[in-house]
Amino acid sequence: MHVQARPKLMNDDLGCTILGECSMNSTGKKWSGLLAATILQVSIAVTGSAQAQTAAGREIAIGAIVPSSGPFAEWGRSNTVTLKMFEQEINKAGGINGAKLKVIILDDATKPAQAASSLRKLAGDEKVIAVAGPLTSSAAEVTFPVANEMKVVSMSQASSKPGVAKANRPWAFRNTIDESILAKSTVPYFKKTFDIKSVAIIFDAKDATASTVGTKIMPALMKENGIAIVNENDPLSFNTGDLDVSAQVTKMKSLNPDGVVLSADYSQAVTVLREMKRQGFLKPVVGATQLISSAILKAAPELPIVAPATFFASMTGDRAAPFVAELQPMLRKESGLPAEIEPSMYDANIYEIVSMYVDAARNAGVTGKPEDLESDRVKVRDYLVKLDNFKGLGGPISFNDDGDAIKAFYVLQGQNGTWATKVQGCSSVPGHPAC
Repeated sequence: MHVQARPKLMNDDLGCTILGECSMNSTGKKWSGLLAATILQVSIAVTGSAQAQTAAGREIAIGAIVPSSGPFAEWGRSNTVTLKMFEQEINKAGGINGAKLKVIILDDATKPAQAASSLRKLAGDEKVIAVAGPLTSSAAEVTFPVANEMKVVSMSQASSKPGVAKANRPWAFRNTIDESILAKSTVPYFKKTFDIKSVAIIFDAKDATASTVGTKIMPALMKENGIAIVNENDPLSFNTGDLDVSAQVTKMKSLNPDGVVLSADYSQAVTVLREMKRQGFLKPVVGATQLISSAILKAAPELPIVAPATFFASMTGDRAAPFVAELQPMLRKESGLPAEIEPSMYDANIYEIVSMYVDAARNAGVTGKPEDLESDRVKVRDYLVKLDNFKGLGGPISFNDDGDAIKAFYVLQGQNGTWATKVQGCSSVPGHPAC
């Protein structure tokens, strides 16, 4: 799907973003406004054709791969609304160094092969300077090698399975934190808060991240923290799309653990939570970033849920709050999305991704000219490698040698309809600028 940019609405004095970065003309006058103030600098895909050139001479854009259909369609559709908002506001603020913004968004339907095909189209046919996405680890494992082949940056907004970017350097990046790092802070809090001595583990076997968390990361950390796994020799799982998990929940209930490890995307996890509530199996639940959603809190409000996140809709801050205030009404007007939807961590992550690309375009000498496409892509990649203390929605962002984000994270506890921060951590050593 192609999202065409609106005609450029210029303000002759200043374009400002949510990051607090502004560009002034010679008059030095400032221009303000919520819309301009809540938009990160964004650039999205270069067509390279003569027809694509604007009256000003250039168009610059970035490709995006999101699951607008399939199991994770809600995230993909909200990502699409987020990207449309970026495109409109960047153009209102004057574009990117005088060039107009264009967004090219393709749906991978949560299918890895389709995600890889989408990247080939964006890099080969559409001549993009960089790509935001794909969303899942399953898709990233297949798509990142294609990014290396095509020599174009691809950065996932949600993949958190350990090692996925590391295996595909130097063009693969993730604006996420490895789940094994997050769990090291999440599990001790869960144990202490609910006096957990034993857990049962249930996971989505079809999802790459959920399977890794449920079979490797969480079992190892439970043992490390002295927590017994009551079904260690009898793994409980289901597959993405399963609607009946009553047998699995009945089994967990019979084992009577102190808590439950639920490793699944929120849209699949709600099925388990509702069944737990139906059976009166009201035990505290712990999981990975995939659980962070307002829908999780509504599935079984009585159940305490513990999970990590780098962003959540109710967090405060001079960047996060304006972002939510601007995006949330747009999401709630969008057909096909829940009436009470909130911006997700993955909306924030893709927002940050495209803003980093624009930051690179503005500051690393990206021209957007067809003949400079190869060098423009290298400039974006090298800019990200050297990025230090980039102002994200939840705090500064850098990247480690594995291509994963160095950023702050929060261990949240959800209950009775709200998420509350319980622990703050960072994906790097103390004292790092991004922490």
